[in-house]
Amino acid sequence: MKRKRIVQIVFTLAGAAIGASYFPLLWLILQVRYGTVFNNTLTNAIFGAIIFYIISLMAGNYVLKLTDRIEARLTSQSPLQLVFGTLGLIIGLVLAVLVSIVFFRTNTFFLNTMIPIILMLILGYFGFRLGATQSDRWRKMFQFRRRSESAPKAAEEKIIDKPVDKNYHHYKILDTNILIDGRIYDVVKTGFIEGTLLVPKFVLYELQYIADSSDSVKRVRGRRGLDILNKLQSEDLIPIEMSDKDYDDISEVDTKLIALAKDVNGVIITNDYNLNKVIQFQNVQVFNINALANSLRQKILPGQQLNVMVVKNGTERQQGVAYLDDGTMVVVEDGRYFLNDHIDVVVTSAIQTDAGKMIFARPEHSTKNISENNEESDSKRNKPKNGRTAK
Repeated sequence: MKRKRIVQIVFTLAGAAIGASYFPLLWLILQVRYGTVFNNTLTNAIFGAIIFYIISLMAGNYVLKLTDRIEARLTSQSPLQLVFGTLGLIIGLVLAVLVSIVFFRTNTFFLNTMIPIILMLILGYFGFRLGATQSDRWRKMFQFRRRSESAPKAAEEKIIDKPVDKNYHHYKILDTNILIDGRIYDVVKTGFIEGTLLVPKFVLYELQYIADSSDSVKRVRGRRGLDILNKLQSEDLIPIEMSDKDYDDISEVDTKLIALAKDVNGVIITNDYNLNKVIQFQNVQVFNINALANSLRQKILPGQQLNVMVVKNGTERQQGVAYLDDGTMVVVEDGRYFLNDHIDVVVTSAIQTDAGKMIFARPEHSTKNISENNEESDSKRNKPKNGRTAK
């Protein structure tokens, strides 16, 4: 709302200046004398201000969108390109003025006004483009290095002078779910995320709304998200910024995230499966914490040996259940005989379920008689030796 108000004020002031300057010409065409109630400096300025204020109400959103696009375009450019682009623009405008001196002396409106404007637009544009696109060459022209220094630094310059890769995105945009989840703090703490974390204000408002909910579960989730955000800010693990950009014509937070990512050329970090699919469809890059966690899980293959502790009985008669360090369930054949013991098992198969991966295994000595190989275990459990054979 503040940005809209600024646009309206600028339009109003510009309209007042235009009205005071050019409305007398309009009254002259209408044959209204200057100095009357309608044709004076104050009235003309008020008329111009009112007209342009109405225009700002209709065109304000378009101006803000155009400003955001220009801002995103400028922030994606390197400072060196902007500096040389600006110098090229100035040189182009100076050349246009020098060439236009000849046309200023003519009495033809097209020659003394339109031609200079066209020259300024053309030469200014080409000056900016030449300065920005050839910034590396211009910089090297002004570098004076001794030959002895230039040779050993050749490899280093190739790295430093390399432009930012198109796959690099400076802003990593956090959504509501990823803050509530909390794992983003641990990922950031490891240092694997580079750039700047960007928290939109509409995400912060949604967190506050959830934290103030009458539902105790939602209230705890919302407060957890705010706590994670405060920890990221206070510990200064990575640069974090707040974005004031909002999209009044968009009601859904997920759609606003996608629009913001396109404007700032950023990446959305989320753990929402549905949002992940929508983002990919919108050609916006996404970091999914769940996908990262799954990719870091230990790869288990049939025939692999594991050492696990059987913690409980399984659903079948002689099965036992164990867990890996990452929480993956291991179903052990004849595992009930080794309850609360660490045993070596051999993986027979693994399946992927909605709840995660499930591994099936059998004891490493399951081809032998259990009673022969586990006499000590049987005596500890006070079980008779019945000569059962593992399946």
